[in-house]
Amino acid sequence: MIYQFRSKAGPDVIMLADLTKRIFEILGRPLEPRGILTVEQLPDLITALETAILKDLEERAKANDESEKGTQKPKLADRLGQRAYPFLELMKQSKAKDEPVMWGV
Repeated sequence: MIYQFRSKAGPDVIMLADLTKRIFEILGRPLEPRGILTVEQLPDLITALETAILKDLEERAKANDESEKGTQKPKLADRLGQRAYPFLELMKQSKAKDEPVMWGV
């Protein structure tokens, strides 16, 4: 399934279900076919996603250190920060312009 996130504050963001589910788990929200992230919710959601991205980077740095000792390197395509960047930017733009983020409408 594909999710399309919209806000008057920025361009639409389209994500596949696997990434969307992962992000919504991080945000602590159930993923429904349609919904809204209100302006009041955005600061906490942005912080939660940024924290998860930093944690992912730290884990990858640790894995890279271990890979130098002979274990396998993680796949770059799985980096949370890279995959979640458009959605994070949409949330930041929406917060700055006091606009909600909606999907499934």
